[in-house]
Amino acid sequence: MASSQTVRWSLEGDFLENCNCDIVCPCLVSTNALLTSRPTQGDCESLFGFHIESGDFDGTRLDGLNAAVVAHTPGPMADGNWAVAVYIDDKADPAQTKALQTIFGGAGGGPIGNLVPLISSVLGVESVPITWRKDGLNRSMQIGTTGAIIVKALPSGAPGQEIWIDNVHPFAHRVSMAVGEKGSVWSGHGMTWDNSGKNGHYAPISWTNA
Repeated sequence: MASSQTVRWSLEGDFLENCNCDIVCPCLVSTNALLTSRPTQGDCESLFGFHIESGDFDGTRLDGLNAAVVAHTPGPMADGNWAVAVYIDDKADPAQTKALQTIFGGAGGGPIGNLVPLISSVLGVESVPITWRKDGLNRSMQIGTTGAIIVKALPSGAPGQEIWIDNVHPFAHRVSMAVGEKGSVWSGHGMTWDNSGKNGHYAPISWTNA
């Protein structure tokens, strides 16, 4: 998790997440500063998925690849002591795998790099099959055999449209409000959870470390 930013990279794509907080997650939306409120269950169990539509890492193309990050915090996220695991798309070749590990492990700077000071334990980095789906107001990602993120936009006052909130998330300026669907589960690295019916988000992302 070193914070080297000697290689320039950028990517465009989508992210989705599901955590164990009740809706709405107080880590993001509360009367307190961002990430300083205690999660509704006391600790935070989160699964983040990333799909790259187009990306470049020092000349290595990343188009169509995926990654996922699992995170657990024992209390408010801003207090640190995060334990994380990183999952890399097994379709990536060696150069692409190294690039994805750098970006999503935080060593290359960018949005995840900004969170590195909060991470105290890296549980592992694995290459697994990752499948991404986007269908209207639904998003899903299957991460190997260990887990899945399945979210659906919360109903809004305009049928067929999301509820969007601004300036609350470290990964995207604007994120939709969503809920974990049945099957949003995880089991790995000693952690097991079912976040169906719990807080979720999805959004387009545009990242760079430049």
